[in-house]
Parts: sequence; C-alpha cells; structure tokens
Amino acid sequence: MLYAKKSLGQNFLRSKAAIFSIIEAGEIDGHDIVLEVGPGKGILTEELLKVAREVIAVEKDDRLVLFLTLKFKREIEEKKLILIHKDILEFDPEEEGLQAGGYKIIANIPYYITGTFLRRFLSVVSAPSRMVLMLQKEVARRIVARDEKESILSLSIKAYGEPVYIETVKAESFSPQPKVDSAILLVKNISKKFFTENGIVENVFFTLIKTGFGQKRKKLSSNIKEILGGAEKAAAAFSACNIPENARAEDAPLSKWKCLARFQGSTLEK
Repeated sequence: MLYAKKSLGQNFLRSKAAIFSIIEAGEIDGHDIVLEVGPGKGILTEELLKVAREVIAVEKDDRLVLFLTLKFKREIEEKKLILIHKDILEFDPEEEGLQAGGYKIIANIPYYITGTFLRRFLSVVSAPSRMVLMLQKEVARRIVARDEKESILSLSIKAYGEPVYIETVKAESFSPQPKVDSAILLVKNISKKFFTENGIVENVFFTLIKTGFGQKRKKLSSNIKEILGGAEKAAAAFSACNIPENARAEDAPLSKWKCLARFQGSTLEK
C-alpha cells in the first residue's frame, strides 16, 4: 500500500470526472507533448497517455517512481512515457529539449509550492503554451480575482497568460482528503508579449508590483512614489494612468500596472 507523504503535501486525485475536465481544459491531442507534474499513482498519467503524443512525468517521491516504472513498463519502453525522478523546482525544460510553446503542463502540485512553481514555469525562456493546474480553491479564485482584488500572484500570472477558473473539485475527490476544496485552473495563451510589446523589463515590473504591495494598508501612491521618482512624478503618473489617488495596490488591474511600468521606464531612461 502506497500511503501519501504528508511532508510532500501529497493528495492523490481519484475522480475520473476531474481528470477528464483537466484533459479537456488542456485541449490535449495526438500532437502534444505533456509535462505532467506529480503523477502520483498514475491515474491521470494513464488517461494522458491515451491522448497525448508523449508524456514527461516528473515525480519527486522515490517510492512512486518505482511504482510508476512497473505500472507503465511498456509505455516507458516505447518512449511514450518519460519518467523523471526529480523535484519539479529543479527541472529545466530546455535540458529535456522542450521549446517555448512546444508543450503543455498538467500539474497536481503540492499547495505549498504553488507560487514558486508558477513563477518559475511562466518566466522561463522555454515556457509552455498552456497550463492546467489543480490548486486550492481559494488560491485559484484569488488568481482570477473574482472579487476584483488583485494580488502579487494574480498579476504575475496575468502578465504571462490568461487564467481561467474551470471548476471546483471537492475535497472528497482526493485520497487522503484535504481540509479544503480544490479547483482546476487553466492558464492559456502563455507568452512574454506583455513585456516585449510594451517595452517593459520583467524584473523592473515585478519590483514595482512588490513595492506596491509592500505595505498593504498604505495607498499605492505612497508605496511607489520613490520608485517613480518622487511624489510629484508619482502624482503625474497616477493622473496619466487614470488611477484614483486613494487606490490601493489590490485595486489596480494589470492594465494600470502596465501604464505605471511604462511611466517608470521613461523615468529611468532620463
């Protein structure tokens, strides 16, 4: 019996309905290379192998690697499945010959690495064309900003792609059962166009966002006035970007941050 390791945040998905929703959201067909993160006992892997051209499964748990090696012996021999024993945060897509937009990610990741995982695979040179992720429901809701309140995480994802809340997956769909419900989140149309087409430098943009959210109780203008070149220039930027003077960081959608970033860029060039 393979028990879930609490230390690795393991919760094995057992709902066939959720699996088919994941595959449908990924729009996976016989042309696709799929990078599956955390295959667990292979219930999703099994279905992915039926529809994808190739599946690259990355698993950290050595017990599960052995289990999957035996379960998918034939598929591994046929090179339909490539099983890699590794921590996904140490996985380099380029080392495996994966090209930007040339593969899709399907991931049931431990909740505690969600932010780090997303930032890593959205910002790499060889980013996927789309991701379908199983996340905590509240995290997924926060990413799509259903309450119209943004966060560093939601803005970071929207700068690279379009997040779509697919559906809620109840806690009883997993073994062991987590304390909260999960959700399937799709991130589509992944690219760096937001940066390249607007002349925005990635690290400068994220420094701006992090500074803006630095002190949540303070107004956005107060948080970023220094990074924009002082109070006077900050006031001019807010006026040009049509942002209310009393707005807080969470009130500004991506389009407003884009305007501020471009204003900052023109200030830096002077």
